[in-house]
Order: sequence, then structure tokens, then C-alpha cells
Amino acid sequence: MQTITITGGHTLHGTIRPAAAKNSVLPLLAATLLCAGPCCLRGVPELADVDTSLALLQAVGAKAVRHGPDLCTLPAGVADLCGEIPPHLAGAMRSSVFYLAPLLCRTGMVRLPLPGGCRLGPRPVDIHLSGLAAMGAKVKLEGDAVTLQRFGPLQGVDFTLRLPSVGATMTLLMAACCAMGTTVLRGAACEPEVCDLVGFLRACGAQITGEGTPVLVVQGRRALGGVSYTPLPDRIAAATYAAALAAAGGQVTVAGCPPRYYQAFLQFLQECGVQVRPGEKGVELVRDPSRRLHGGQHLYANGWPAFATDTAPLAAAVLLTADAPSEIYDHLFANRFACAAGFAAMGADCRAEGRRLFIAGRADLQGAEVQAPDLRGGAALLVAALAARETSVVYDPGHIRRGYADLPGELAALGAQCAVSRQMAPGRERSMG
Repeated sequence: MQTITITGGHTLHGTIRPAAAKNSVLPLLAATLLCAGPCCLRGVPELADVDTSLALLQAVGAKAVRHGPDLCTLPAGVADLCGEIPPHLAGAMRSSVFYLAPLLCRTGMVRLPLPGGCRLGPRPVDIHLSGLAAMGAKVKLEGDAVTLQRFGPLQGVDFTLRLPSVGATMTLLMAACCAMGTTVLRGAACEPEVCDLVGFLRACGAQITGEGTPVLVVQGRRALGGVSYTPLPDRIAAATYAAALAAAGGQVTVAGCPPRYYQAFLQFLQECGVQVRPGEKGVELVRDPSRRLHGGQHLYANGWPAFATDTAPLAAAVLLTADAPSEIYDHLFANRFACAAGFAAMGADCRAEGRRLFIAGRADLQGAEVQAPDLRGGAALLVAALAARETSVVYDPGHIRRGYADLPGELAALGAQCAVSRQMAPGRERSMG
């Protein structure tokens, strides 16, 4: 099996530039199904979830190809499209839910096995379904799958989301572009990735106002054409590089990602003692590894513009060796801190209680064999290993590749001793033979 080995104690130096944001690229790929012309997404990294999305597009009858760093899709006729999403692709990633609205609008029917992805606790799709039902879709739950049908076009609606779900906001935006009349979405998510989807749809011909606010207004039934579009840079990847610098020490410039996209995380690092020097399109970070970071942090992860939930495990990794206890609460996901077991294996005094993680700080981290429990938790284990003595081995790093094309290689380019290798999983030796 593939593993990642990291030997701590090496400071990081250099410049790194995040690729296009996974959390934008995946819904944008689904949205290309609505377009009557070819679409090209520029600068898309080779991620496992992107590969799954391309396979899903092809499985439902669309055409999508990669040309170097760009992904190009060709319009598919209604007769070529199928509303049946294969279970193995739906189960591979949560973002398969983004195909509900485009396939419903194009084919009149979509069947989606309940999507997979990281095991972060309950992640219901009820807001997606409630909004689509309000627009006129007939929803039928069948065990572990949901089927939606429409008889005639969807209708514009004034709909209030019960919470500002990013995924549901994106689903209902796509549906509203095809609905008859005006749709008003209240309580919508305000994340940059939602604004990016609005930018893409508007470039295709949609008429949408209100992005970045809780109220979005969509004038439906506009013909959507093709477009060449550059998704926004990955703010979570940028935060990951910043966390790695904070853990290892050194001097790193994260270029190409405006600091405003991850300002809450940069402010957290600054309060911990990292020097943060923002510019218009990047940020320079400096940390003296001979001085402990400051703990005493009480972080609350929530929707934009609050501290981002995807950065909560990264912040935890930074705080393990800080000079005082800290705690992090995640409002959005019930099992965000599955990485706590890996931290403990490295010698950290921390414990997860539901949505809350308690970190004692002042840990003398040691290399250990750990398991990547999910995408961001796996990245957090790499960050923690940079601050540990001796060598750590991270098993099941496939989770990490869902969101980073080559995080070990990127860290190595900055000076980390980090590499991908193949190694037998713990305990396998005795069971073989």
C-alpha cells in the first residue's frame, strides 16, 4: 500500500502557489452540463475527486477531457444524457450531489445513491431536496438512494435555507438558472466558492445578483453558453501551506491566493506568533522554530467569514506544541477531529469530545505510524509530523490526494523531508503467509 513518510525538524523556505480550488472545480464541472457550448476550466489540479468527477460526467453521457492543466467539456444532447448516477461514483465523493440539479433540469429525472466522501458525521441533503421540491420536483427516497423527477419545467420560488449550506446553495443556484421566472434564495451561503459558481454561471449567460450576501436572486430560463473560466485559487491549500510553515518554522511565501480568502486562519497564525506579511495577491510567513507558538486559543469553526471548518484540523496541528492549552469547536461537522487519534500517537495530549477538540499544548512530538482518517485530517497529520522528532509514516494517504495533487512533493520542494513510498500496512505481516 502507498504511504507518506515525513521526518520532522526541517524548516521550510521558498514560494508556493495554490492551484484552482477543489471546492470550486467540482461544482463547476457539474454545472457544465447546463451549458449549450463547450466549456474550459483552466489550471485544474490532478486530484482524485476531479478524476471521479470526470468519470461521472462520462458515465451520464457527457464528454470531458484534460488538456494539460485545463479541463474541457463538450455539450451533450438530451438524448445522450442519462440521469442514473452509478453507485460506485456517487459513493466515492460527497460532491456527486452537485449532479442532482443539472441532470434533473436536462433529463427530467435523476437517481442518486446517497453520496460518500469523508466521514465527518451526518451530512444530510435535505436542504437540496426541499429546495428542489419547492421548485416542483417530485422527490422519492428509496433506501440509500433518492430519485427526483419533474413534469414540466421547474418554477422560480422564494425559498429560505434552514442553514447556510454551501452545497445546497450551489444546487439551488444551478436549478434556478433553468427554472421559469425568478428565484430568491434566502439564508444562502456566502463562501468565495459560491461566488465563484455565480461568476461561472454569469459568464455562461445567467442573470444572478447578490453573491457574497445571504440573499441571491436568479432570473431563470436564460440560455447558458460555453465559456473559458479560471476557478479561484484554493484557500484551504493556502492555509495548509501556512500551517506547515507554522509547524516547521522558516520563511514561506504563499503566492497567487489573496489573503482575504483565508483571513481568519492568517489572523489565528499571527496570534500564535507567526509573522504574517500580507500583500495584494499573496502573503509572506515567517516563524522562528526556536520559540514556542502561543496557545490559549478558542477557535469556533463555522460558515464564511468565520474560521473555516476545513482549516480546523490544520489549526489543531499547529497548536499541539504551543505554550498553553487551546480548544476548537466545529459548528458544522460532528466528527471533524478524527485526526486526534493520530495526534495522540505522536505524543500530543488532546482529546475530541463530539464537535470539540481539547489540546493541552507543550507536546514533544515524536514520529509515529498514523492513519489518515479523512482529507483535511490527513493533511493535518502531515503538518504535525513536520514538528515531530524522527520519522512518521501516514497510511491510507488516498484521502489526502482527494484535495491535494501532490502535498508531499510540494512540502519537499519547500525543504521538508517528505516522500511517498509503498509499504505494508501495520499488522499485515502476521496475517500473510
